[in-house]
Amino acid sequence: MTDSRALPKIGFNDILRFLLELFAFVTLAVWGFTTWPFPWPALLVGVVAPAFAITLWALFRSPKAVFRLDPFGKAIIEIAVVGAAAIAWWDMGLPIIGGVFAVVATVSGVLSGRAELR
Repeated sequence: MTDSRALPKIGFNDILRFLLELFAFVTLAVWGFTTWPFPWPALLVGVVAPAFAITLWALFRSPKAVFRLDPFGKAIIEIAVVGAAAIAWWDMGLPIIGGVFAVVATVSGVLSGRAELR
């Protein structure tokens, strides 16, 4: 007898997207703690920036999002979070890391978006 509840199939791009998401959140924390003067601006930005990005992602982009958006709305949220992380690398003086991150995230997002639109 088979179970009627099928487990979702997780592919390479799903794992990559999860890692990119975590990398974006960590990037925003590192940016906040290293770019701003310590203690108060750094602590505030280092905690609030990733917390805001995580909240946006949880509300609108995660698989179990509170608010359901169409694929284009999800893309806007994803571009905002990933774009902020790429700009943070640029601001920290490491544009190559930001550029590579942006390209990998864009390719992964396009592949995921195309699969979602099918």
